[in-house]
Amino acid sequence: MPMTADDAAAPRLDEVDRIIEGWERAREDLDIEPLAVFSRISRLSRYLETARRDSFTAAGLEGWEFDMLSALRRSGDDALSPGALMRQTLVTSGTMTTRIDKLVTRGLITKSRSPRDGRAVEVRLQPDGVSRVDAAMESLLAAERDLLRPLTAEGSSALADALRSLLLTFEVDDPLDR
Repeated sequence: MPMTADDAAAPRLDEVDRIIEGWERAREDLDIEPLAVFSRISRLSRYLETARRDSFTAAGLEGWEFDMLSALRRSGDDALSPGALMRQTLVTSGTMTTRIDKLVTRGLITKSRSPRDGRAVEVRLQPDGVSRVDAAMESLLAAERDLLRPLTAEGSSALADALRSLLLTFEVDDPLDR
C-alpha cells in the first residue's frame, strides 16, 4: 500500500512510544512521563556501549583499561598518583593496585616513586599506552558522531545542555566526581 501525504506527515513512533501507549492503556492512573526520557536513555545506552566496546577492542583494550589510560592521558603530563586514578575511575584501592599491575605488565604504563616526593608513587603512560588510548578515543568519537547523526548541531547541543542540567543535580553532592 503506497504511503500518503498524511502518512509522511504523521510523527514516527519508536518502541518507547509503543511501551508508553501500552502503559497508558493498562494503567490510566500512572503518570508515565519519565518513561519518555529514561527508557530512551536506557535504549540509547545499549548502542553507546556497543560502540565503546568495539572501539576499545579495536585498540586492544578493555573498558577499564581505556578508563585508566584515558585518565592518565587527560592529566596533562600523562602521570597521576594511584589515589587520583582511584577518584577518577571510582574503584577501590585494592582494585586500583591490581589494575596498575596488569597495565604495567602489558607495558602500557609505568609505576615509580615520584622524584618530588620519594614516598609518593606516580603512574605514567608509556608510548604504547598513549597510542592505544588515542586510537580508542578516535574510534569512539567517530562512532559517537554516527550515533548523533540524526540530530542537527543545535539539537545535539540542546540535548547535551539538557542532560548536563539533569546530571548536575546528582553530582552536586558527590565528592567522587570532583
